[in-house]
Amino acid sequence: MGLFKKIGSALKKTKDAFNRKIDALLSHGEVDDELFDDLTDILISCDIGVSTSMEIMEELREECHKRKIRKAEDVKVVLKESIANMFESAPKIEIQYPAIITIIGVNGVGKTTTIGKLANYFKNQKKSVTLVAGDTFRAAASSQLNEWADRSKTRIIKHAEGADAAAVVFDGIASAKANKTDVLLVDTAGRLHTKTNLMAELKKIDKIIDREYPDANKYNFIVLDATTGQNALMQINAFAEYCQIDGIVLTKLDGTAKGGVIIAIEKEYSLPVVFVGIGEAIDDLDMFNAQDYVDELF
Repeated sequence: MGLFKKIGSALKKTKDAFNRKIDALLSHGEVDDELFDDLTDILISCDIGVSTSMEIMEELREECHKRKIRKAEDVKVVLKESIANMFESAPKIEIQYPAIITIIGVNGVGKTTTIGKLANYFKNQKKSVTLVAGDTFRAAASSQLNEWADRSKTRIIKHAEGADAAAVVFDGIASAKANKTDVLLVDTAGRLHTKTNLMAELKKIDKIIDREYPDANKYNFIVLDATTGQNALMQINAFAEYCQIDGIVLTKLDGTAKGGVIIAIEKEYSLPVVFVGIGEAIDDLDMFNAQDYVDELF
């Protein structure tokens, strides 16, 4: 099954709820203030968020007024165009090699699983990959990552539990340079309850990468769980205090009716959703395609 079909399947809950409500509203509605208010409520119910929904609706009102839209069913066409244009204007990421991709995020969002799937993705792109077990804080984090390394047949650099995470990254970089590795995937701790330690650790890792491998292309990707909806936006805020976020990996898109959070992320943060996880299998992660997403949503 191609990604287009997988996204269509993953978004079934979101798009069914979204289209059912919009179609019911537009089938007998007139283009008036009440219509736009009801549309705003529908967007919010799909977890696009209050502020984002209101901004989208304000732009929709203006565009419908400008085009002299009189038929309610035409409003849906303009709404789709508006959301598509929003993604079109968002920043894009094209990963350059050699790449060091540091994976950040709170515990429980699927960081370790995501790293395993990313390793498999890049290997399918004919890239050499090494994993770095930089989450030395959480018990069993290293052994879990080791299982994914075995499944994806990928090299892994790890130290004992409780070791200095930056030291593991240092060894990972040395290995990557010696072996001319294309992609170094770095796991990190997600203990937001000890913010000071987390901030210091992420900054130290960042410093090690800059110092030891300045020629590498550096990316920080935050992993977010789609089922948490607007909570995901709070996690972006929390980590943005500590480090630069270059892109987003959205997991568990198949298990939620809250797929609209992608729109909120793009609108509020102008951060590209780079990968989406749409299942449990090792190959159920792929590059996010905004056009596929908008087409499937509507």
